[in-house]
Amino acid sequence: MIHLIVVIDLVAEGCQGSGNMLVDTHAHLQWASFDKDREYVIRRAREVGVEYIVNIGFDVDGSKKAIELAKKHEGLYATVGVHPHNARQMNPTVLGKLRELCEDEKVVAVGEIGLDYYRNLSPREAQKRAFEAQLLLAEELALPVVIHDREAHGDILETLSKFEGKINGVMHCFSGSREMAEQCLRSDFYISIAGPVTFPGSRKLQEIAKWTDLNQILLETDSPWLAPQDIRGKRNEPASLPSIAKKVAELRMISVDELARATTRNARTIFQMP
Repeated sequence: MIHLIVVIDLVAEGCQGSGNMLVDTHAHLQWASFDKDREYVIRRAREVGVEYIVNIGFDVDGSKKAIELAKKHEGLYATVGVHPHNARQMNPTVLGKLRELCEDEKVVAVGEIGLDYYRNLSPREAQKRAFEAQLLLAEELALPVVIHDREAHGDILETLSKFEGKINGVMHCFSGSREMAEQCLRSDFYISIAGPVTFPGSRKLQEIAKWTDLNQILLETDSPWLAPQDIRGKRNEPASLPSIAKKVAELRMISVDELARATTRNARTIFQMP
């Protein structure tokens, strides 16, 4: 309990004086590490101004749990997808289940999908097949996508180029170069900034956070991972989003209020939230 109180104190400082809500566009509150205090985590997020949370699917079961949470809580939404780590699971039956899940009114995107050449928990060819199959699903259903890209920048861009003008979405926890970011922005994708922007050594990401068009930037926590510097090494949660917002606002030399207004508007636009 002491740890939880400390988290509130740390993150609340980042949003003092802000009258604008924030949107955590990428969290995994269905993850087991939240089983003991999930309701409190959601309440604590709202206490510091995080009014909307998008819970991200990573396989069929994870997507179902994300939808269940979204149905239970106002302000929570869900995405449906198979993460590249789980790409070997993809087959026509799984794809059919994803299509059915996407019919729920609380589902706002297909994701997270993409390629991960860092861990390679599924064979690369399986990752590519699952990625393209889900991009086709998003195109069919006219839904945006949430892209996972880890050390696979070239193949991500090459695959997305096949869908130019057909889909848009979010580059989750962006880790690429400025050139990649520029290409993504031209393709109507949003750049999502997560906790690593607060790390002292993240100069490349900080530069991208500074110059990305304010109309195409989003904020996320990727809870329970990627905790920002002030709670680094601990479980992350949506209540830490204000500290990420504070850092990005400082980098851009704008107020947290202005950043909150822009990123909330952007999240509502890409995910078609009310």
